[in-house]
Amino acid sequence: MKIDWAALGSVFGVSLVVTVALVALFTLGITGLSRRERAAEQGRSAALALTGAYACFAACAAAVGYGIYLIMAA
Repeated sequence: MKIDWAALGSVFGVSLVVTVALVALFTLGITGLSRRERAAEQGRSAALALTGAYACFAACAAAVGYGIYLIMAA
């Protein structure tokens, strides 16, 4: 049995980048929700913060769904 170290390193690198990107995207969604709460406390409109948060969460769900699709298609 021979291990292809270059392919293994490539898979590790891609999975690390995607994981960090998903965490950052989810964090942006949480930040958007907290900005919405702050804006509501101050009596301002929070539509943009709420829309951004929903977009971040939708992108996270789409990325997870695509990952599951890739696993099931193989």
